[in-house]
Amino acid sequence: MPSDGKPEHELPFTSVGLAKWKANKPGFGVTEVPAWLTNDPINICDPGGFPRLNLYELRTIQIAQTPKQVLVLHLWEKRWRSIWTDGRQLKKEYDEPRWYGYSVGRWVSDTEFVVNTNGADERTWLDNAGRPHSEELMVEERFRRVSRDRLELTVTINDPVMYTKPWVALDKFPFRLMPDDFDLREMICSPSETAEYNKLLGKPVADPAPAR
Repeated sequence: MPSDGKPEHELPFTSVGLAKWKANKPGFGVTEVPAWLTNDPINICDPGGFPRLNLYELRTIQIAQTPKQVLVLHLWEKRWRSIWTDGRQLKKEYDEPRWYGYSVGRWVSDTEFVVNTNGADERTWLDNAGRPHSEELMVEERFRRVSRDRLELTVTINDPVMYTKPWVALDKFPFRLMPDDFDLREMICSPSETAEYNKLLGKPVADPAPAR
């Protein structure tokens, strides 16, 4: 769901959600600020979290199945997610929120796999436009295999604290099957490399030009 100011892309914010969104300072979208003013958590190498893992920098993924889990391995941040498929239900209470939440999945047909996730840490953003979420967030993913070499992903957000109704954040995002020997590369936020970048590029841009 792009952040472009078009009426059809406006989200159903609650008053709490709208205030929280306006307090965030993203580097993208209608509320974007210059790079040196952003408070985007990933700019200090905090984990992007879930569902931002799906809604920002969604690149190559690898899916592996065990008798009790589906594992999704992501190129971005070199993260993995464990989706339980042993029949358990999502917990209404959990020990602590997690950056990537708690996930359970089930097959609703031979070609469609549905995943539900809760318990996501509210320090994370939903996306690079700074959309917020609370600990009440529930995310539904639908992975649908439409042909041998094509997979589609739809993501729905449901957070009654921040939004007045569920909304579709990603609709039928396409994946193409790669060869078995395809290499899942690294793409990691390195604090030392981030510090070097800020020293060489970020800080000189942020500092005002010297008076003449």
